Formats: sequence, structure tokens, C-alpha cells
Amino acid sequence: MNALTDNAAGLTIRPAGEADLAPFFAYLDDHLRDNGANGTPLFQPVAPGQPRLPAGLRIAFIKGIDVPVGQPGWRRLWLAIDPYGEIAGHVDLRGRPEPAATHRTMLGMGVHRVWRRRGLGRLLLGTAAGWARVDTNIAWIDLEVLSANLPACELYARAGFTTVARVADMLRIGGVSHDLSYMTLPLRK
Repeated sequence: MNALTDNAAGLTIRPAGEADLAPFFAYLDDHLRDNGANGTPLFQPVAPGQPRLPAGLRIAFIKGIDVPVGQPGWRRLWLAIDPYGEIAGHVDLRGRPEPAATHRTMLGMGVHRVWRRRGLGRLLLGTAAGWARVDTNIAWIDLEVLSANLPACELYARAGFTTVARVADMLRIGGVSHDLSYMTLPLRK
């Protein structure tokens, strides 16, 4: 899918390439600073204040963007770029680890603190779902979200995702119990 421009906000959403990964990792490191801080819900299953993105996740992005869709380890990433060339948000799709689930994908996304609650999440979800519908044989987009992250849960529900399970006490983050919700979006009827 080509770049999508939201003229009202001056944002461009485009596929990320290898040259985008270093600034993307810097953006994610900064993004993690908001995880559970200053009234922001936990959006990653790590304790607030974790300073850096786990190395394994960096490697998964680096290797995955060149893997063909449907092959183990594939990953696609889109970035929302603001008028100053800064990353305003991202969305990624990746293959599920189960060999028999190549018709499904997992979603991850984030929006920079300055751009939250302004419609960017909806645009990012639409970009990823549109690509999956048109350019792949993927039938479902799945995601996991901390159940207490109500803004994210509500965004996903408005985009058509359905909660298919909520697992109580799935995670213990910083000694605190957290439920995890599993949500899914059908792409093919």
C-alpha cells in the first residue's frame, strides 16, 4: 500500500524500510517512557520505567521486514510521519508463531504522546487492515491488550475488533496482577 496522507493533520502514513529502523527504535524507546507514567495506562507488559526496547524485539523487526508474508518471522511496519519528519505513531503486523496459523496475523501499534486522542490510531489500524485485505491472504488480525488499558480497548472495539477472551491475572507486572484481553478482527466474510 502506498503512503496515505491525512491532510487535516499533515501526517503521512507509509511503509517502513530498513533505513527507518534506527529512528523507529529511538521513537519506541521514548514511547516506552510513557508506559504507566503520569496517568497513562500500561500499554506494554513491562514495568513502568523500563528504559529500552528489548533486544529481541529489535532483532525481530530487523529480520522480519524482509521475510515474505506467510513465511516464519515475517513482519510489516508502517510509520505515521508528522510535518517535521518525526514519527507520530506506528502499526505493525507480524506472522503468528504457530505453523498452522498463517491465515492470521498479530497487530502491534503505538501513538506518540503528542498525537494521542486525535484519530491517528484509527488511521493506523485502517492502513494495516487495508493492506492485509488487499495484498495478502490473511483472514484475521489478532491482538493482545492489557484489559485495564481502556483507551486502547475502546479504539480497537470501534475499529471492529471483538474481545474473544479475557484472562484474569495473566501477567504480573511490578508485582501487580493484570488481566489480558485477546481481540480479533475478521478480514474476510
